[in-house]
Amino acid sequence: MKKIERIEHEGIVREISEDFITVEIVNKSACAACHAKGVCVAGEEEIHYVDVPYSISSLVEEFNVGDKVNLVLNQSLGVQAVFISYAIPLVILILLLLILSNTGLSELMVGLLSLAGVAVYYLFVFLFRDRLERIFTFSIEKIN
Repeated sequence: MKKIERIEHEGIVREISEDFITVEIVNKSACAACHAKGVCVAGEEEIHYVDVPYSISSLVEEFNVGDKVNLVLNQSLGVQAVFISYAIPLVILILLLLILSNTGLSELMVGLLSLAGVAVYYLFVFLFRDRLERIFTFSIEKIN
């Protein structure tokens, strides 16, 4: 079995500025290819725009608006992103629930304080988003 070492998303270059190349990617639901998706609410598509730092992207290739490209992220960075986004907040929530439930507080207070702890964690993630953006950077390559 082949090990996946990178995560790829196909997209189209929509804008090129001095600092960034903006790539449009379309996330499709599992049933987006179904012939009945026009009348079914389950077949949704979401359009996302990703800014890729131009200095990283321009090292090898020249890009133009409308080019089909692959956005590439190392799998290890994808795992780190999932860990930061989901695993750490879950651990914080469970630990706070267990610790606070043994203090004699009401269940409502335990729940609210646990959620507040997770909110504080996400506030720190938000405050350090610039540093995280430098770590979690996509690279870009043309599709031939």
